[in-house]
Parts: sequence; C-alpha cells; structure tokens
Amino acid sequence: MGKRTASAETLKADPVYGSKLVSKFVNCLMYGGKKSTAQRVFYHAMEQIKKRMPDLNPADVFTQAVENVKPSVEVRSKRVGGATYQVPMQVNKSRQQSLSIRWIINASRGKAGRPMFLRLAEELMAAYRREGEAMTKRENTIKMADANKAFSHFAW
Repeated sequence: MGKRTASAETLKADPVYGSKLVSKFVNCLMYGGKKSTAQRVFYHAMEQIKKRMPDLNPADVFTQAVENVKPSVEVRSKRVGGATYQVPMQVNKSRQQSLSIRWIINASRGKAGRPMFLRLAEELMAAYRREGEAMTKRENTIKMADANKAFSHFAW
C-alpha cells in the first residue's frame, strides 16, 4: 500500500508478551489517549482467559482469535456509470489485521452491562473457538463477497 501510517513503523512490542500485535490491539482499544487504561483492560482480559482456559497460553488464544476473524475477501463499493456495485476484493494483510482487531473490539464494546475486560475476554475466547459476534461479522462479509461474485469483473 502507498499510504503508510506511523503506527506501523513506530509500533513497539508490548511489555508483557513482547508482541506487536498486542500493542496494536491496545492502541485500537484506547479511547482518548488513555493507553494505560487500555492496557489494563487488555491484560485483565488475558487473565480471564488464563482462568477459563487454564491449559492454553492466553497470548496464543489472542493471536489465534485475531487470525480466525481475519477476512480473506470483502466488498468495496465501486461506481460504474451511475450504478454502485459492491465488488468483492481480496483483503491485503495489514487490512485483514486491522479489520479483525476492529471487529473484535466493536463486538466487545457492543455488549453492555459488564466490565470491558470481561466482554473482551469472552469475545476473544469465542473468536478462538470460531464463534461470537466478530466471527459472525466475518462470515457475513464473506457471504456478501460471495453473493456479489457477479460483479467481480469490475475489480480494479
């Protein structure tokens, strides 16, 4: 991709797991520049996962969850002479990752009533098992792309 964001180059691996994916996730989780809050939420979620899936490494659960949610195709709107077509497109690596992260976070934010770290832990565990809201979102995205295969000749 032509446009590179600073976050890609300046991203530091997180202090606990030493993973860039984690720090990216924390950055996406962060509201209003409150990184310590976002980190606390994330690490609490990791502890929850440790409690509920004692035989698994929470970092692996997280990575796998993000992997599972990544979409391979998505639809993009393309205007062709006055009509707008939903054109299925391959999703590139970095966008797959950011979509995956965004969906998991939005899915956790969407569930009201409990502390964020619990909701996040649950969404991650669900995604790890290939279920949950973020997974549904991915399936719908892929379904959309399938349904609009007819327009794939507009891909640019």
